[in-house]
Amino acid sequence: MNENDDPEAKTVAAADGAVPGGPAVADGAVGPAADDALVAPAPGPTRRLFWSALGVALGLLVFDQSTKWWAVDALADSKSIPVFGDFIRFWLVYNPGAAFSMGTGVTWIFTVFAGIAVVAIAWYAWRVRSTPWSYALGLLLGGATSHFGDRLFREPSFGRGHVVDFIDYSGFFVGNVADIGIFAGAVSIVVLSFRGIEATQVPAPAEAGSDSVETGSDGKSRD
Repeated sequence: MNENDDPEAKTVAAADGAVPGGPAVADGAVGPAADDALVAPAPGPTRRLFWSALGVALGLLVFDQSTKWWAVDALADSKSIPVFGDFIRFWLVYNPGAAFSMGTGVTWIFTVFAGIAVVAIAWYAWRVRSTPWSYALGLLLGGATSHFGDRLFREPSFGRGHVVDFIDYSGFFVGNVADIGIFAGAVSIVVLSFRGIEATQVPAPAEAGSDSVETGSDGKSRD
């Protein structure tokens, strides 16, 4: 009688870890199927998070540009509107440079930097796998894109446009809504970094049997 036709032989082989009709597996070893289940490929960046970042960026872009058009129309002729006394007021300023009006003679350099920033943030947002990071990067992307649009299309010329600022903080700094979004995004990134939340980290799946009793290789439970 052939050994493969003996039911008792099949039972003994299965108990020893062998698979009928296939290669034998040593005691305590993990078979090919189980090994493939344990080593699953890490998921790639999700489009949902990228579209979330773009949605936040678009919302900030539209809101910032709307307030700028309002400021240009309502605050012409050096008109000032108090908001919180002298602490915050609306006052129209055209900024050819960077923050605190630095670099006013090289506007085109800031246009180039703004364009590079938009591309870099969008590329990183495509790789993100964390929802809070997608929102933070969306704020940065929206603010940078709005500033880039000012540099490209506003007066006095293409690529040398002046950014519209109209929120005056006690004369110390005059900014806009995009600046608020960029600041909020930067602060969010700092907080996420301190909390150890990585932008491209894949969430660890829950381990199966984590609440069960730990067992040894001999199958006996360990307290």
